[in-house]
Amino acid sequence: MDILATFGLFVGSLISNTLASLSGGGAGLLQLPLLLFLGLTFSIALATHKVASVALGLGAALKHWRSGNLDPALTLYVVLAGAAGVITGANLILFVPGPLAEALLGALIIALGLYSRMRKSLGQDADPKHRDTLGLVVGCIGLSVIGILNGSLTAGTGLFVTLFLVRWFGLDYKQAVALTLVSVGIFWNGLGAITLAVAGADIYWPWIPALLLGSLLGGYLGAYMADKYSNQLIKVAFEWLTFAIGLKLLWSAW
Repeated sequence: MDILATFGLFVGSLISNTLASLSGGGAGLLQLPLLLFLGLTFSIALATHKVASVALGLGAALKHWRSGNLDPALTLYVVLAGAAGVITGANLILFVPGPLAEALLGALIIALGLYSRMRKSLGQDADPKHRDTLGLVVGCIGLSVIGILNGSLTAGTGLFVTLFLVRWFGLDYKQAVALTLVSVGIFWNGLGAITLAVAGADIYWPWIPALLLGSLLGGYLGAYMADKYSNQLIKVAFEWLTFAIGLKLLWSAW
């Protein structure tokens, strides 16, 4: 790949991961189509994207950890709750019809954005809840289902985790975005990439350095913006990104 294409890959990764880090998901909106446009097959592009997305979580974690936005116990809970689902989804994607899955996911993601838009006060202030045994069990089931989507589909599943953490556990958007980026970005995506590789999907290593650099810098930049600005700005970014990703998935399926 020549210098111009490498630079384009880096810029695309930087932009997509900055937006994802600010709003809590959606790096695949730009990054995965870019990999497909440059000639990778779907399974290779998905595995390569997931490897690069680990750097998004690392970049965001550096900033959010220093800012005190992460709850270590809750982070571990989210990681473990979704792990089995991620492995299941990564194996299922080899057999699921892509267009149907993308259309359904697109519709669901748009519904997330509309729900957040209609609930003006959603995620503006932390209101811890459902931390008892029953609440944690139900939360584990919900995160496992989202984990299946994360393992099998390409973009936007981190947005599900962000909104789930806001709605079910009462986190504000800033806390939820930080937790999502670390648990999903580092651990779920890393586990998904390993599972895809074991299942037979190749990773295109020559492009990984440019993607990793863009993801790492974008993750840190987005986390810096999320920490600096208000929950209202993060909420708006979340909603606009859900609409963009949802429409993109519906268009692709069409």
